[in-house]
This record gives sequence, structure tokens and C-alpha cells, in this order.
Amino acid sequence: MGKVKKIAKPVTEAQHQRAVILWSEQPSIRQKYPELKLLYHIPNGGTRDAVEGRHLKEQGVKSGVPDLHLPVARGPYHSLYIEMKTETGDTSGAQDWWLEELSKQGNFCEVCHGWESAVKVLEWYLCL
Repeated sequence: MGKVKKIAKPVTEAQHQRAVILWSEQPSIRQKYPELKLLYHIPNGGTRDAVEGRHLKEQGVKSGVPDLHLPVARGPYHSLYIEMKTETGDTSGAQDWWLEELSKQGNFCEVCHGWESAVKVLEWYLCL
């Protein structure tokens, strides 16, 4: 097995999410879970000026869509959505709505507080 990358202690939600991606890109992890090549971020958050925000909204960006998506079917689920949060972060009403609606459509959805939580969910899901 390859050497595991050392991940600095994340503080922000973005840093936790980056840690998940770094974990998923390790050769030893990709060898074990090749489906992680399909894991991607849905860039709905962040700070944007009004013009860029309007353009993104016109292109279909929607508030509250989960941060990460793994379009791989496992068990009874069509795919996996992860909403990343810091250890103390809370979901918004829009995020709760999306998680509920995506679950109704046969997807597994989880709010993960910290990158380690997301890694556990990814491993659990891929082993279904």
C-alpha cells in the first residue's frame, strides 16, 4: 500500500472538504475504491459579486445543493450526496430541503461534520 498523505488539521468547511478530496486521491485509496474517481464537488457556495451570482443562477446553480456527489449506485441507493460541515456547523433550511428531496429520489444523503466523518460515510457506502 502507498504512503498516506498527512492532512493538516482542517478548520473551515472548505478545508474539511479538501481533506476528503486529498484522502480520495491517494493511490492506495483509489486502488481499494476505484469508484472515488467519480467523486466531485458541486460549487454552490462561496462569495461572488452580484453579476457572477446572477449568471450562475441563470445557469442553474441552486442554493442548498449538497457539497459532494458520488454518482455510484450501492445497495438500494442510486448515489451518495454529502453535505460538509465543520464539527459545529449546522445545515440551512435550503440544505435540509435538498437532502430530504434527494433522499426521496433514492439517494443516500448525509451531513458530515468534519472530514473524518465524510471518509467513514464514503467507505461505508462503497462497501454496501
